[in-house]
Amino acid sequence: MKKIILIGANGTIGKSIAAELSKRHEIIGVGTHSGEYQADISDLSQVRALFEKTGKVDAVVVAAGAVHFAPLAEFSPEKYYLGIHSKLMGQVNVTLVAQEMLNDGGSITLTSGILTQEPIVGGSGASLANAGVEGFVRGAAIELKRGLRINVVSPNVLEESMDVYGDFFRGFEPVPARRVALAYSRSVEGAQTGQIYQVW
Repeated sequence: MKKIILIGANGTIGKSIAAELSKRHEIIGVGTHSGEYQADISDLSQVRALFEKTGKVDAVVVAAGAVHFAPLAEFSPEKYYLGIHSKLMGQVNVTLVAQEMLNDGGSITLTSGILTQEPIVGGSGASLANAGVEGFVRGAAIELKRGLRINVVSPNVLEESMDVYGDFFRGFEPVPARRVALAYSRSVEGAQTGQIYQVW
């Protein structure tokens, strides 16, 4: 049984990840305002405080991070910074701390998304953040010590989220959150590193 920190545990993907992994492992749920512990991952000091409270763990999964959606003509640097600080640097912050706090052979699983490869109108902020996350994972994977692994899951739009995001994703075939959760299981319970698990 592994001890796993799940950041974003109360989100749509997070709940499905918890349902899948809790069958075999201990899950520590973390949210910005909910969960067993609270932390804003865009703040490195809060990430450090989180791991100080949980102690050593075997895996950390991040299914959190905000991005702004708007037409390019309406974007400003500040709106891009939301995704950069939250989804990109938030996950980088978790990795920087987790490399010190994971048990030997532990794993880190981050989240990007389909907009890295399949852009949509209004989604340039998400494409930017997602691509940054994937590039970071490839780079970090070759430098982690002590047998630590890092991967990223890149999901399509979720069936459960189509009522909110459906207008952005015309023509996309959504995937159920339970199928996306299997990719996180593959990352946590498998042996690969530096991988991008696409669930499209």
